[in-house]
Amino acid sequence: MSKKSEAGSFIIENATLVTVTDGTFKGSILIENGIIKDIMRMQEARQLPSADKVIDGSDLFVYPGMIDGGTHIGLGEIGAVSLTQDFNELGDFIPHMQALTAVNPNSVNIPVNRVAGVTTAMTYPSGGLFPGTAALINLHGYTPEQMFAGFKAPILNYPSSGKRGRWDRRSKEDIKKDEEKANKKLNDIWKKAKQYARIDSLANAKGKKQTAYNPQMDALMEVVNGGQSLIINVNKKGDILSAIKWVDKNKIKAIFMGVAEGWRVADEIAKSKIPVIVGPVLDNPRRSSDKYDINYANPGIMEKAGVLLCIRTNETENVRNLPYNAGFAATYGMGTEKALEAITINAAKIFGVEKQMGSLEKGKLANLFVSTGDPFETKTDIKYLFINGWNVPMESRHTLLYEEFLERDPGLSK
Repeated sequence: MSKKSEAGSFIIENATLVTVTDGTFKGSILIENGIIKDIMRMQEARQLPSADKVIDGSDLFVYPGMIDGGTHIGLGEIGAVSLTQDFNELGDFIPHMQALTAVNPNSVNIPVNRVAGVTTAMTYPSGGLFPGTAALINLHGYTPEQMFAGFKAPILNYPSSGKRGRWDRRSKEDIKKDEEKANKKLNDIWKKAKQYARIDSLANAKGKKQTAYNPQMDALMEVVNGGQSLIINVNKKGDILSAIKWVDKNKIKAIFMGVAEGWRVADEIAKSKIPVIVGPVLDNPRRSSDKYDINYANPGIMEKAGVLLCIRTNETENVRNLPYNAGFAATYGMGTEKALEAITINAAKIFGVEKQMGSLEKGKLANLFVSTGDPFETKTDIKYLFINGWNVPMESRHTLLYEEFLERDPGLSK
């Protein structure tokens, strides 16, 4: 029978606390009412109050829960069964399609991935020009609303120039025409969105409401007014530069995602002050002429240029590989400290939830895990996991199958 998550108060004693924002030190941490109630350094002479459960953290490490900047977790189950795939809806302009409403809290993928220390993930739709609205979710809860972690943003797949891959057989003239057509469509949509926002503003000033029902434009209105971010999926050097100009021209609060060739224009991205969700790091180079390790080095090059970035896996089933994406980035120029920030506090800052998560600090949500060592190393085991203060069992379909077949009866007749 599956184990249940435990609520209550917990103390993790005498552990090495990797706070991310306030250094690393030996100490104890109190979890109560879903938050980090107190943190005590080893040398402090005060006592933490009693708790429902005390965990001996000797020889263990406590880290803030990892945050994946871009996934399809909760939106897909079985790749070969289209009915289980809810991240790619029909239509090219559907920003009103909410990823959060399609999240399956009972997805088998959620426990499989959170036992690796990933407590939070941005899950987003894919497909057309405006495929829908992404949502940040905690990987624990009975309903999508319980899982919601406080951030939503529409997605724009920025029109791409050049070939779409090795299979693309279009001529240069056709590529150019397709690019111009896509850019015209984007600009026409944005022009209408700005007009819609102005009409709405005028109607509100007169104490009225727009009578026309237009969910697509309603979904973009806060972006046009500057109150909400727009996540722009863009990868190629030329497209990144074009997107920077488009964002500046339209005064948009943007977040770039993907940014596979960000290393080519790192200084320009830094100058624009647009934060970046980069990845996957564990991927092949986009051009045959690129160095084999350029995807691994890409985050570090942008970070050194001054870009605020976090890392994504862009996965559904293998979000658990987030620490290894960060580990490769650390090894190829980013460094362990900055790579850890990229999957904790930097992600929280980019999503505007840094007051709630991303580090071990008094008053923040108790999203954290207890491990035997550095989570970037494959030999490390995660011993305990807390999400919103719940002690989540280290159980998944993988562990259940392991236990089932470990002592199996072959069922052979004697």
